[in-house]
Amino acid sequence: MQAPPRLVVGLGNPGPEYAETRHNAGFWFCERLAGRLGVSLAREGRFHGLVGHSRDPDVWLLLPQTYMNRSGQAVAALARFYRIAPGEILVAHDELDIPPGHLRLKFGGGLGGHNGLKDITAHLGTQDYWRLRIGIGHPGDRNEVVNYVLKPPRREEQFEIDAAVTRALELWPLIARGDWNAAIQRANTRPKPPSPPHVSANES
Repeated sequence: MQAPPRLVVGLGNPGPEYAETRHNAGFWFCERLAGRLGVSLAREGRFHGLVGHSRDPDVWLLLPQTYMNRSGQAVAALARFYRIAPGEILVAHDELDIPPGHLRLKFGGGLGGHNGLKDITAHLGTQDYWRLRIGIGHPGDRNEVVNYVLKPPRREEQFEIDAAVTRALELWPLIARGDWNAAIQRANTRPKPPSPPHVSANES
């Protein structure tokens, strides 16, 4: 067993105009986790975000309100105040390199061009923190990435992303007790494809 997270960060952009966009997948996970834990998220100016605290398990939840490319300002402020080490931080974020419906859980490694992760790494001075990568798929053209992440998913993609977030929440008990290896194995397992709709003999 390793140390469980003391801080869970969901990445996204604040404001209703961004609430349903692909870039806010990290927000979606963190908001649902807060609901599961019975935690209220309230604005904390000193931490530049929406913050909540669970006593059992003892974990802080943070949704930075600084816009994506300044996420590190919020993460570093809270982590330093409560003396939370980078290895005790889990960041949930959208991931272009993973199809909708898929998850990856990993520690450290590259940043994949993600501006939120870049800023967190710059403020923490290390890449050695946990990431929950929520697949949103790639538009296929790198020039379309900005436009793609700032638009809502298509209906079928939203269904897949929501299912992945639900799977991530099912991993929470493992993560909360520091059983990262088991959580990684389950997160990185290819999800079962949805069952095809039933067609009766009269419809065939």
